[in-house]
Amino acid sequence: MKSLKSFLLAIAISMCSFPAVVTAETRVVIVVGPSNHPPGSHEVAASGRLVQWALENMGNVSEVKAEVFYEWPKDRRTLETAGTIVFLGDTFPPQRLPDTPAILSDVAEMMKRGTGLVCIHYATGLRAPDVAPDGAHPLLEWMGGYFATGTTHHKSVAKVFPSVTISRDAPQHPISRGWQEFTVNDEPYYNNYFGPQGNKPATNVTALATAMLPPESPKREVVAWATERNDGGRGFAIVMPHFYKNWSNEDLRRFILNGIVWTAKLDVPSRGVQTPAPDLSKFGAESIEPKPRTPAVK
Repeated sequence: MKSLKSFLLAIAISMCSFPAVVTAETRVVIVVGPSNHPPGSHEVAASGRLVQWALENMGNVSEVKAEVFYEWPKDRRTLETAGTIVFLGDTFPPQRLPDTPAILSDVAEMMKRGTGLVCIHYATGLRAPDVAPDGAHPLLEWMGGYFATGTTHHKSVAKVFPSVTISRDAPQHPISRGWQEFTVNDEPYYNNYFGPQGNKPATNVTALATAMLPPESPKREVVAWATERNDGGRGFAIVMPHFYKNWSNEDLRRFILNGIVWTAKLDVPSRGVQTPAPDLSKFGAESIEPKPRTPAVK
């Protein structure tokens, strides 16, 4: 009996000496809002699934779990445990999904906890009914700016350009790691709104990428930006990609994934996020190549 007691005591001491390793998993919540664009453009549902796949297949960032939602998550634990929330859709999804006031309240609570926030392409947008007459909206604080569409206080511009060069504007920022200046056929919104100062980012907002737009009278326009909020959270916005096929652009894709990782308060690797090239046909897009909108049947 004494021998057995000594044996059990030795096991107990051994277990105390070598505690179990608990791995903390970072959760990324991807919310896809409504969209009404022709096949090959926006493709927000397929893009959400592609982003999920990319985040879970990063070669140099581990322990990230991503989940895609096509409505506002009903499980409170999903919102409470998110490291960052990513939005895709035709304008800021909380404004388009049912019960907007309740969703905005949920997002506000997430922001108070320091949750990150990311908006991709049109999800950066707010319409006139969404904002106060002077342009005020919580998204200004959460993300540092927005694409103002159909508003009276400010007029951002959406136009597809056959060729536009996207330049790094803050090479020392973690989100800028591992991607280089690139040229793309896309719709980078410009003259974006950053508050009372118009299209000039506030002091707590970093312009990450710029483009010379429009070609006929070019000036340097901010097309991606980041902010570190007073609540300790981080926001990231990028006004591309419009065309689904542009997810195959490694520089653009790494740029976006870096932004998601950074807002989740993970370390962005020195070479940026590394992922395999995605097979765009695997994520359920209506079309990889852009197609014209189908006319309504009279």
